[in-house]
Amino acid sequence: MRKTTRYSTSHLPESQFEPDSRSRVLKNLLHITSKREMDVIEAELYALVQPKLMSMFTKDHRFTATDICTIHGAWLSEIYEWAGQYRQVNISKGEFSFARARHVPKLMQDFEAGPLKEYTPCRFKTDEEVITALAVTHTELMLVHPFREGNGRAGRLLAVLMAFQAGLPGLDFSGIRGKKRKEYFAAVQAGMERDYAPMKKVIASVLSRTRRTHGQR
Repeated sequence: MRKTTRYSTSHLPESQFEPDSRSRVLKNLLHITSKREMDVIEAELYALVQPKLMSMFTKDHRFTATDICTIHGAWLSEIYEWAGQYRQVNISKGEFSFARARHVPKLMQDFEAGPLKEYTPCRFKTDEEVITALAVTHTELMLVHPFREGNGRAGRLLAVLMAFQAGLPGLDFSGIRGKKRKEYFAAVQAGMERDYAPMKKVIASVLSRTRRTHGQR
């Protein structure tokens, strides 16, 4: 007989899919069944929440684990009832597994006491210092993957807010697609060995693209 897990999570909303969505769209408050439609709505809310968050957090603010939940909730609370709450299910991408759900609260405490305390407020003067701050915090947050969905963009929102503290314009992540997206995910995985060089390369590219977008050198 096949063994089952000791604690079932099938009853949790974050484990369920919207009926008639062919298991492609998580159960949501808007009852959307089309993945394309959900992608559009999430993107629209993502764009709208950025200025709202910039008004919530000052340039002198030191971010906490609770703030990360606030960022996620501010973006997705209209869509998912679990927005802003740590996940209770285990997740993976391909063969790569993120932190076990039961470890997330402790890992987020460590994240707050470590990278968030060290690198925020992000008021560094040189590009190298800012790139390091963004690379380390983003990599470590992605390895925890604290939420059921939207971790990457929540991490980008944090990076945008940190860049704002450093006096930079809104970061342009649009170049991370195709081959660059594979490099980005490889950079996250490299963080398992505390190797942040690949993510620094990614962030440096984002910063360069941002400056071109805003007509800066």
